[in-house]
Amino acid sequence: MADDASTITVGVLGLHSSKESKAILNAIDALGHDTEWLRRENTAVSIQDGDLTLEPDVDVVANRLLLSTSTHPAEELGLARMFDHARPMLNRPAAVTTAMHKFATAAALAEADIPIPDALLALSGERLNEARKQFGEQAVYKTAIGTHGGGAWKVDLDDPVNPRVGDRQAFLQHFVDSPGDIRDARVYVVDGEILGAMYRHAPEGEWRTNVSLGSDVRDATENLPEEARQMAIRTASTVGLDYAGVDLIENGDGWVVLEANPTAGFRGLYKATGTSPAPYIAKLAIERAGGTVDDNRVEELAGTLDDSMPACTPRKKRTSPSKPGVIGFIEDVVVSGTRGSQNVLAKSDTGATRTSIDSQLAAEIGTGPIKDIVHVRSGSVKAGKTRPVVDVVVGVGGTQHTVSASVEDRGHMDYQLLLGRDILEHYHVDVTRKAQQDNGEREE
Repeated sequence: MADDASTITVGVLGLHSSKESKAILNAIDALGHDTEWLRRENTAVSIQDGDLTLEPDVDVVANRLLLSTSTHPAEELGLARMFDHARPMLNRPAAVTTAMHKFATAAALAEADIPIPDALLALSGERLNEARKQFGEQAVYKTAIGTHGGGAWKVDLDDPVNPRVGDRQAFLQHFVDSPGDIRDARVYVVDGEILGAMYRHAPEGEWRTNVSLGSDVRDATENLPEEARQMAIRTASTVGLDYAGVDLIENGDGWVVLEANPTAGFRGLYKATGTSPAPYIAKLAIERAGGTVDDNRVEELAGTLDDSMPACTPRKKRTSPSKPGVIGFIEDVVVSGTRGSQNVLAKSDTGATRTSIDSQLAAEIGTGPIKDIVHVRSGSVKAGKTRPVVDVVVGVGGTQHTVSASVEDRGHMDYQLLLGRDILEHYHVDVTRKAQQDNGEREE
């Protein structure tokens, strides 16, 4: 905590080195206040004789935990709750818990009479599939927790779907066929006010509009209909988020809300509008702790996006590098898609850039729509081959990897799945270790 009573120390809680966390920290510093990046290297909390002490000490915390990508979100939520008990917090854990779970968000919005697409989450496959015809010929099938468009498929409803994809709950949602080209709106709300809005136009051959997937972005701040603007503000308020990127899409009857993202990226919005949300989040944090800022300076800073490494970045202690896990030359894995999961033996190939899945296996587990067509070199064919690419979830020893795998006919090969460097980069490959085919029944 700063010695000067007029200076506020803002802690940004972010265990990942995201550009958005960096931008917020740099904006706080530019506004003349102190910063602490709350990370593994520098953060501790002690309780002695009933007194709670934070290390480093801060006046207020801006929550930037990326829970949708975490393998242990409950652990990180507990960390956020710990800080929430000790200091004022932006994007409090209860609100983030609702926002990170897409169906929990939908439930909260439905209760508040905010329009959303029809959807169904069922814990049993029987219940989920008996109702799938109510969504028409196609529906969006997505995991309740996911980000950057991962864990979302447009599926034909002639085939059954599974209530889980990998270790995550999944649900069906009405596919909104927006008029004209495929687009939605991302509206960035901070403290109940809209800072900027953009239309996101999906690239050719893609139905998802995520910027990370190559969508074209255009400024919508001035021409976004008032209906959509008020809906975005109400959504952030209903979920309880101090700052959020609210995604909406237009159907034949008006606008509906798709989700509220508590850790929405800044770059797409900045590219479209020339406005960075970082200084406004910094201003809100400083004022929440009783500090003051120059509003003109906030507006000036919003015209740039400084996501360089902040001066307060904690230094890592020199330690022996942690050893990655070991994967066998032949490994027993779980491969999952929209219609189920299968245990298969997979071959590790460090020479392959991407994972490859047999076309029959891909059809059986339901790997979703084709994302891309890639050109693959082949020793037997001079010109090479083209193969479709689909999303697939591969579980290795309890760790889930969502990768874009190429599909090919591997029926004449020994293994239906080949693990490429997109998975193997996380492991050491032990060429002497080979899992054996399990001909017996597996325990449930």
